[in-house]
Amino acid sequence: MNKHDPGGPEAKLQYGDNEITIVKQGTHVRCAVTGERIPLDELKYWSVDLQEAYRGPAEATQRWKELEAEKRK
Repeated sequence: MNKHDPGGPEAKLQYGDNEITIVKQGTHVRCAVTGERIPLDELKYWSVDLQEAYRGPAEATQRWKELEAEKRK
């Protein structure tokens, strides 16, 4: 197992403002934008309102832009 392809089950998390709570143990979560695996020790970006994880700032920004575009429709 390496950090770019963590083996094992996907974790289920509850995302808070400054913390995450592990609901179901696992080694990783999936990015809501790209579907990439994110090892739990590398998870730094998420949405509390949407309860989604993001690989990095680019993915979080992309998701925010998508939601803003939907609001304008």
